[in-house]
Amino acid sequence: MAAHNELGQAGETAATQYLLERDYHILERNWRAHPHEVDIIADDFGEIVFVEVKTRRTDRWESPEAAVDRYKRDYLSQAALTYLRQKRMGNVPFRFDIITLVGEAPPFEIQHFKNAFSLIHPNSHLHHDQQHRFL
Repeated sequence: MAAHNELGQAGETAATQYLLERDYHILERNWRAHPHEVDIIADDFGEIVFVEVKTRRTDRWESPEAAVDRYKRDYLSQAALTYLRQKRMGNVPFRFDIITLVGEAPPFEIQHFKNAFSLIHPNSHLHHDQQHRFL
């Protein structure tokens, strides 16, 4: 396995442990529904949390959370909607968190950005009048 994959897996394991220590209930790890994937899906006292984990050896050039750009937020929004639809959880509150981990290996420097961004509507790139045609 490539070193960056090992670092990523170690980061996801550390992020999972971090959430468990804060009384989150882990529902899924590396949940997939083609073409989507979510690193961690957790329950925080009745609120579903979709967690993107970013692990970096250093934050010297760019902060790990900066990697969660508009494209990634859109991708995670679509994944969340797919998950909620599959699990028939349409009325459950949910949010998007980012957990960043910096370091060569555990123990990592961890930051948790709760409610890091809002749901991006599937057709948000369209003009308002065009969106209604897809709803």
